[in-house]
Amino acid sequence: MAADLSEARFLTVAEVAEMMRVSKMTVYRLVHSGELPAIRFGRSFRVPESAVATALEHHVADTA
Repeated sequence: MAADLSEARFLTVAEVAEMMRVSKMTVYRLVHSGELPAIRFGRSFRVPESAVATALEHHVADTA
């Protein structure tokens, strides 16, 4: 498990918002609804980078 954590990269809400091209409030809504897993440190949240990649893969609209 320690090896898994040493490889994990956590992003701030602002970084996630920039990656997803949405507002920070949208990221907070995703976190609070449980659609985007996050860890709370004090008053701030950190989102695993892998969770962002998974969310983007599953929420991409089918335009074809």
